[in-house]
Amino acid sequence: MPGEKTEKATPKRRRDERKKGNVFVGKDIVTVFTLLGGFYVLKFTFLSAYSTLKGFLLKYMGYIESIADLSGDQIREMAFDIVITAAKIVAPIMALIVILSIAATMFQTKPLFVLESLKPKFNRLSPLQGLKKIFSLRSTVELLKGLIKISILFYILYDFIKGEILQLPRLLSMDLLTACGYMFQTVFSMALKIAMAFAVISVFDYFYQKWEYERQLKMSKQEIKEEYKQLEGDPQIKGKIKELQRKRAMSRMMQQVPQADVVIKNPTHFAVALRYDPERDEAPVLLAKGQDELALRIIKTAEQHGIFVIENKPLARGIYAATDLNQALPREFYGAVAEILVHVYKLNHKI
Repeated sequence: MPGEKTEKATPKRRRDERKKGNVFVGKDIVTVFTLLGGFYVLKFTFLSAYSTLKGFLLKYMGYIESIADLSGDQIREMAFDIVITAAKIVAPIMALIVILSIAATMFQTKPLFVLESLKPKFNRLSPLQGLKKIFSLRSTVELLKGLIKISILFYILYDFIKGEILQLPRLLSMDLLTACGYMFQTVFSMALKIAMAFAVISVFDYFYQKWEYERQLKMSKQEIKEEYKQLEGDPQIKGKIKELQRKRAMSRMMQQVPQADVVIKNPTHFAVALRYDPERDEAPVLLAKGQDELALRIIKTAEQHGIFVIENKPLARGIYAATDLNQALPREFYGAVAEILVHVYKLNHKI
């Protein structure tokens, strides 16, 4: 069908989409990395967090026995301690989560900062566009993926509760640190199972999202043609530019004909205009050359300016084919051209 998007995206299309911020990112992979990273840093900082929280609780539990009413300064001190304690416990976890999230995203997209994505797009407010998104293939896949994740999550939670609920009474006979450590280790094992299950889902989701991204970038044959015109230029415009360049070059060439010493023709099909100035030229120089109509113009211009026109078929053809404009003649033409120039100089009484 005309306009059907069947072709792979061109490098230019990919660059343009990247500038707009439309790049491929496996979001589930980022989620799994941050989830695992958050739990591991929580595991390694558990003792430090426990010690910090214990010190805070002991400090203010002791105040309860000795203070009936809290003063304003004590309330401010408590608020400050709450903020500092929370920061000590949460800051390392949040910092690592942010770093892992950025690293996992940049690993897929490479460094990219785009302001385009921050601009408001009012077409997103369209109810019609919203309905299209709701009933699209992407939304269906996301719904199924969400249901699978929820099912896995509930299964792991159910299995965890079923296996640990009988162990909970044992916690009453343990000291606080041991009980907290046991609960944390149990929760960490559960979180690890969830993360591994989500990791498997994220691998399949990665390939689907990649396929969907490539499908959205596909172009129609007409779009590729238009892009080619933008890159290479419209053939008609390029043809006009070349024609204009050719006319200008021909005009400059014809302006040099009056500077020639002699024009050699064959007799109407080829014409070459030569100059030889011993003070600046090491050899005769080709100022103009032409074939058919252009040859006749060169001959006519030469005659109008009193330049000698001599017929020599093989020499005219040879110089035309072997020499570029404003270049010295090849050595094989020196003898024949020298004889002609001597004859012209004699006629002009230069020698």
